[in-house]
Amino acid sequence: MDQANDINWGPAGELEVLTFDLHSETFAVEAVLVREILDLLPETAVPGANPLVGSVVNFRGKIIPIADLRPAFGFPATEPTVDSRIVVIELATGNGAIQIGIRTDKVHEVATLRREASEPAPAVGLRWRRDYLRAMVRRDDGVIVLPDLGAIFDPLLGNHAVPDLSAAA
Repeated sequence: MDQANDINWGPAGELEVLTFDLHSETFAVEAVLVREILDLLPETAVPGANPLVGSVVNFRGKIIPIADLRPAFGFPATEPTVDSRIVVIELATGNGAIQIGIRTDKVHEVATLRREASEPAPAVGLRWRRDYLRAMVRRDDGVIVLPDLGAIFDPLLGNHAVPDLSAAA
């Protein structure tokens, strides 16, 4: 089974996603994973933490780890802008659901992607780890990357992270 088949496309071959920019690329996560979109909040660095999830924020009395996907995709660190946002998603783990905030450069929209426009990550010519990608989806304005958040966060969560798509079923 190729990675594109792991995506929970709807009966009409569609998938609702939230699109956002990271570096100069457009990424997307399934809309059912998104819990909040936040303005940037004061972050507290966690000494010794993995650079992928190196800080936390206090949001409404809840501590949320903040992930910066730049290291996973080899992007350089950048300063936040007025467009930067945190997309809070929920992942299922072996110890229950957890929320993680993904720092983005800009959040765009909820969009509908079509299965026939998707392809697995190419086997050659890709500058990113292929196992970090679920699919690449063509659109009129470019390509949207669907990251494999389970694969990216698994090493940090004891290899038990899977996106919680139960709301989509």
